[in-house]
Amino acid sequence: MIKVAVLDYGIGNVRSITNALTSIGAEPILTSDNELILSADALILPGVGAFAKGMQNLKDRNLVGLIHQFVDSGKPFLGICLGMQMLLEESEEFGFNKGLGLIKGKVVKLPLKLGNEEKLPHVSWNEISPPSHGRWNNTLLESTAISSDVYFIHSYVALPNDQSEVLSHTFYGDGYFCSAVQKDNITGFQFHPEKSGALGLNMLSEFIESTRKINYESN
Repeated sequence: MIKVAVLDYGIGNVRSITNALTSIGAEPILTSDNELILSADALILPGVGAFAKGMQNLKDRNLVGLIHQFVDSGKPFLGICLGMQMLLEESEEFGFNKGLGLIKGKVVKLPLKLGNEEKLPHVSWNEISPPSHGRWNNTLLESTAISSDVYFIHSYVALPNDQSEVLSHTFYGDGYFCSAVQKDNITGFQFHPEKSGALGLNMLSEFIESTRKINYESN
């Protein structure tokens, strides 16, 4: 059974994530323990709320360096919602705040003009599609149909410097925002796969299968 460490750093309700992992046959380990995290087959960084609070909680628990160490190991790493945003170098939410710097770029407020049916925060089901340069082959979205609906709740979005690291985008207001990123063994979802029904469970299953494949190849 694939062991997935779910980082416990005092941000957000993670029960839906651990329940989702259990339902697809993985073994979730909710922890902030260094040894348990580094020995896990994969790592998920969840999170809801403010960027500054999330980063401060990671620092207070001495988890920033540990996250970098895990990513350097080459094992699969998944950031969800705030967990995706913190992958970037900085955020403008409530002033300047430094992120993990795993992906070059910054986090900004949704830069859009809102219509009568749109507001912030963006709380809704919305479509994801690959950007014009990209495809979903060999990613966690490989078996996801283009324009599938997933569940969002956020007001800020990631702006990666390297557009090749944008895995999906989503239209809201008068433009598109980055709704998923991919770089080497790092994936980030702005949406919540654990709250996106069968489609989201399938994405998490892809995460588990990619982890199983890496384990098989390394052994």
